[in-house]
Amino acid sequence: MTEATVVGLRLCVGSRDPMKIVDDATVITGEGIEGDRHRRADGRRTQRQILLMDRETISKFDLRDGDVRENITVEGLDFSALKDGDKVAIGSEVILRITGDCEPCSRMDELRDGLKDELDGQRGMLAFAEKGGIISNGDSIATVTP
Repeated sequence: MTEATVVGLRLCVGSRDPMKIVDDATVITGEGIEGDRHRRADGRRTQRQILLMDRETISKFDLRDGDVRENITVEGLDFSALKDGDKVAIGSEVILRITGDCEPCSRMDELRDGLKDELDGQRGMLAFAEKGGIISNGDSIATVTP
């Protein structure tokens, strides 16, 4: 089991709007984060409800927390060890199921030319809200071994 810490929480309130920084967030089972535009209960995009990103990769690319539009920024979790179907527990309630890598989009090149290609395979992990609850900055986040 790998343990890490939630160091940032953000809501995507609009396609091109700045991410809204919050101290805590409510995860709704099967839907995503309350107040986030990617919250979905059905359809093909349910596998893209929540984006997690590690601060170590953010720093490696000389970016700031939130630049890649992640919902949850974590420190100390080895994302290269996660794969589809793995689960992470956040705090005492929330369970997220990893649904895959987040492919970098052309918006990354708006931050810096070539960043989209540089981030390939490293833009964080998408997740489905398997069990809801409240998450807060400072919460532990750990991989759950089946």
